[in-house]
Formats: sequence, C-alpha cells, structure tokens
Amino acid sequence: MGLLLGEMLRLSARRWPRKVAIHDGDRSITFGAMDRDANRFANALLAQGCSKGATIAVLCGNRLEYGAVLFGAARTGAVLAHISTRMSEDDLAYVLAKSRASLLVVEQQLVSRVAAVRDRLPDLKRLVVIDRDYDAFLAGGSDDEPAVKLSLDDPYGISLTGGTTGRPNMVTFAHSARAMTGIASAFEFGLSEQDVGIVSTPLFHAAGQVIWFQPLVLVGATSVFMPRWDVALFIELVERHRATAVFGVPTQLGDLVRHPKFDPARLKTLRKIDYAAAPMPDALYARLTEAFPDAELRENYGCTEGGLVTVRRPQFNAAKRGSVGRAVLGLEIGIVDRDGKPLPRRAIGDVMVRGAASFLHYFGDPEQSAKVKRPDGWVWTGDVGYVDEDDFLYLVDRSKDMVISGGENIYPKEIEDVLYHHAAVAECAVFGIPDERFGEALACHVVLKTGAAASPDALIEYAAAKLARHKRIKLMKIVDVLPKTAVGKIQKNVIRDAYWEGKSRVRL
Repeated sequence: MGLLLGEMLRLSARRWPRKVAIHDGDRSITFGAMDRDANRFANALLAQGCSKGATIAVLCGNRLEYGAVLFGAARTGAVLAHISTRMSEDDLAYVLAKSRASLLVVEQQLVSRVAAVRDRLPDLKRLVVIDRDYDAFLAGGSDDEPAVKLSLDDPYGISLTGGTTGRPNMVTFAHSARAMTGIASAFEFGLSEQDVGIVSTPLFHAAGQVIWFQPLVLVGATSVFMPRWDVALFIELVERHRATAVFGVPTQLGDLVRHPKFDPARLKTLRKIDYAAAPMPDALYARLTEAFPDAELRENYGCTEGGLVTVRRPQFNAAKRGSVGRAVLGLEIGIVDRDGKPLPRRAIGDVMVRGAASFLHYFGDPEQSAKVKRPDGWVWTGDVGYVDEDDFLYLVDRSKDMVISGGENIYPKEIEDVLYHHAAVAECAVFGIPDERFGEALACHVVLKTGAAASPDALIEYAAAKLARHKRIKLMKIVDVLPKTAVGKIQKNVIRDAYWEGKSRVRL
C-alpha cells in the first residue's frame, strides 16, 4: 500500500478533526490542530531553506510538539534524524556532524548539551528550542499544505541504532517503508479509533515512534505521552484517560506488577498489552495473565532495519510460548547459513527479513549497507534463530555480542574501548549476565597490567563517567587471564556461559 508519512496524520485529521490526538500532561491537541501545526512547521522549515534532501534533527523527549515535528518534516522532503536524549555528547556531535543537519529542534533542558559540542557542528545553522522559540517558529509558517512533490521512495527519516564500532548506525528509511510498518503494526496489534494508547517508550526510538505512536495516529486512536517511565504515573494516566492499550518492554511490566501501588482494578480498562525487546520471564508472564485476565498479551519482535518483524497473537501464547511469533503483514522471514544459503525448518541460522518496510541504507556508509542489505532485498538482522513447521520464529542468540538490557541494545565494544584507556587495564571483556529486572545486565572481566592496581568499583566508576547511564557495568571482576582461541581472540562465550548456567539463553 502506497502512503506518504505525512498523509498518516492528514487522513486522520480529516476523519476526526476535533478528536484528541495526544494528551501530554495537562496539555492536549486534536488531530485537526496537530495537522495544522505540521503544515506550519513544514512551511517554516521550507522558509529556512530546509527543503527536499536536506537533513534536520530532533532531540526531544515524549512531548506534544514531537507530533508536528515528525509529520511536518515529512511533508517537506527533508530527512529527519531522531536523536536519543540519552546519547553521550561525543555521539551527539558525531551524528549531527555526519548527517550535516542544518536545523535542530531541541528541548530547553537539553540545549546545554548541544552548546557543549556546537563548535564541532559547522553545518548546524539554527536551533529551534521548545519552550523558548518553537511557537514563534511555527507562527512563521502558513496553515496551507506545502507544495512539495514527494515520492514513496524518497527518504523521510533516520533512526539510530548501535553500530559495530560503538558509534551509532544511521538507518535511513523511505516514506513507504515507515508507512508499511505503521499499517502492519495497526493490523497485527488490532488497534482502532476506539483505543487510547499509553506511549511509555521514547519517541526517538523506532519502537516507540514507528511501531506504536504512528499506528495510533494512523487509526485515529488517542495517544497519552509519558515523559519518563514511572509506575505511579502510568497507573494514574491509565485511570484518568481510561487507556486501553500499552506497548512496553518486560522490564516496565515487571516494575508495574511489583509496585506497591499496583492494583489491577485501577487498570481494568487495559485490553491490549504489547511487549518486545527483552526476555519475558515465565513468572512475570503468569503474573500478568492473572492480573489482566481479559487483556490480550502480544509479544512482538523487530529490528530497526526491518521494522516490525513478527507478532505472537494471544491464541498462540500457550502453544508457542518460546517463539516471538510469525511474520507480520507484508514481510517474509528466511533462515540462512553463513554463505547465505536457505536452511530447512528447525535448522538454526542467521535470521533474514524482506519486505516493503525495510530500510534504504545506512546514511553515509555504503559499505556497511551492502553487508546488511542484499541486492535482492533481504536484510540481515544480526540474530540467530529457526522457524518451526508452522512458520513461528524462535530466536536463539545474537550473532554479535550485543547485550539487551531493559530493552536497550548495548554493544560491549564501546564500553571496552573506554576501559582500555584506563592506565591499569591490560585486557577486558564485557558481556551480558542474567538480571531479574532488566533481562540482562553488563558484566566485565579485567586483566590488569603487571604491577598496576585498580579496584572493581574504581573501574566501574571510571567507565560510568564516560558512558550513558544505561551502559553502567553492574559486575566487575579482576582476573588473572581471559580464555582465548588459538589465534588469540577472547572467548566471551566461555566467560558468559558460566553466569547463564541453568538459565534460559533465549534472547527475545
């Protein structure tokens, strides 16, 4: 189905102009008003010279303004880079410089972080600061639909994901791809205009934005934004707005059922609970089904490059408990060996996906793009798994050493690179260990240089000072030697397996 991203909002605004599209604290906006703001933002961008092919960026939490920025930018043909508010200053400078973003929409509280790296951003000409001059910027644009000719294959945005070198990969998408993910998500999750969805995951992340918020807009459902994850606030918002649907990670759902204020009676309107990005412990699943007997629990799996990949519908939760579901609308899954040859059912191999929702390329990185996306359209997910006789996908492990902690993808090499700058560190290996709340936590084994001294706590604090908060090491151990292969490669699997003994290694 062909659909430009900006049309998602426009079509819903025509059908439900006076219906509330977003609740954000004490503020709200209708579909009609958000559509007009999107046009104003688009026309203001065009007046600044941010036309088709230019790159702009947004650095913002879950704010009401995000909707107009997202859909407004899409109507200009400019490419919008969605930047994590958790990103380090170095990564922030890297992404803004590499993308050559000329304009940045940023929250007032984050301006100081941009200012700290502004001298490294020669292409950045304009800041539009929410709570300072954003409203004035919009006032400079007309309500009229921008007169820009766009095609379905035009790039619309950039999502960021962990890179193999520790730097973020800048994943570029066409309008048609993100629209397809929105359509598939709405269909697979059973969303409709009658739903009120809590948006508790960050909008800068593909899951919160593309797999949840955009489908809610597409079907005319009302979104309730959370500025941060807070269980008491979540309960309050569900109760106040009579929310029917939520998308989250198992960590959040575990926080919910363990909270002192948890009372299923206050959450009785919830009918759709969709989750992904981390393992769902059996005990937590049992607790959720007990607390929400009338709700549909759907597990899903996706990747930034391929969009929403699978959904396990409620009727299969018992029979296919270990799987992440079947391929979604418009997508196919393949399991291949290291040479790219198809494997039979139940044979474990690399998970590949192909469909209209796949990414265009990595921005400015044709070599990496060619490694991940093949000429025939198949995309390598970086996961290892198999499919059964009913086409359900089971994930076995990551083909790389990526750690998933609380739904966040973390590449150990980035942390290792920091530790190697410590004067006492000779060798180190960072890996994931079981964690009750986050699914996985970061652990590290370190070999010190001869004659050097450093405590585990000191090394943890050293790394923490240079990394984002969610990349903090939980367990640090000083060892005499690290196991290695015959060619000298550190065998992380040997180290890691000891911590996972007797526990499921399935990575969902």
